[in-house]
Amino acid sequence: MTSSIKSVTMPEPSDYGAAELKQFIKKYTVRGFIITVALVLLFFLIYFLSGMLTSSAESSTKLAPIAKFRIDELPPPESAAEDVPPPPTQQIINTGPASRAGIPIPVPEALIKEDLKDFATTEELHRASAVGGDGIDVGGFASNIDWEGTKVKHREKEPEPDEFIPVEKEPSLDYEKLKRSVVYPEIARRAGIEGKVVVRVLVGSNGEIRRTLIEYSDSELLNDSAVQAIKKATFTPGIQNGQPITCWVSIPITFQLR
Repeated sequence: MTSSIKSVTMPEPSDYGAAELKQFIKKYTVRGFIITVALVLLFFLIYFLSGMLTSSAESSTKLAPIAKFRIDELPPPESAAEDVPPPPTQQIINTGPASRAGIPIPVPEALIKEDLKDFATTEELHRASAVGGDGIDVGGFASNIDWEGTKVKHREKEPEPDEFIPVEKEPSLDYEKLKRSVVYPEIARRAGIEGKVVVRVLVGSNGEIRRTLIEYSDSELLNDSAVQAIKKATFTPGIQNGQPITCWVSIPITFQLR
């Protein structure tokens, strides 16, 4: 049995080793450092130049001069009254008729006095005042008409006798004084008539008696005496929400013979 022997060719030793690798790394490390430093310096140079250009542009802009004053050297302020223009003059024009209002009475023209010829005509009567206007009549009312005197005074609405009105305090009066004011009717006394009369009274907000009516009566002979006695009484008005009001109240009066 024949054995075959194979030969292995060994590679030749290389002339590039660790020393060459170290030399390569050192070379390119220094080159990279130099490039980095150059880039950093270039960046700072650009930044510095841009700042100089900006400051020069701002310095070239013209600014308003600054005036310096001392407080004690300031001029006195101008009077505020001089700046306000005077108010315009208002001209009041009376547009009512110049003639005076009055009650026209037919008289002969020869008897009309000079001071009566300026009275208002029928067309002007409702627009003229008693003293007469002094303006141009353009169809309006005289400015010196007393409108307050021509207003119709508003009268408080009177409630109905059976109308319910909630009150905090009903109208009151002095009952002892009322009893002394009652006069027993002579005809009822002779007839021996006794009984009770209830008078319904409308008391105003000022305490005055506005209306009376008989709510109940045992005899008509006693009614007039009861009403007359109540009319002599002094009432205190009813109170609602702390204010006096107008409302009804029933007052009983008893007639009894002794």
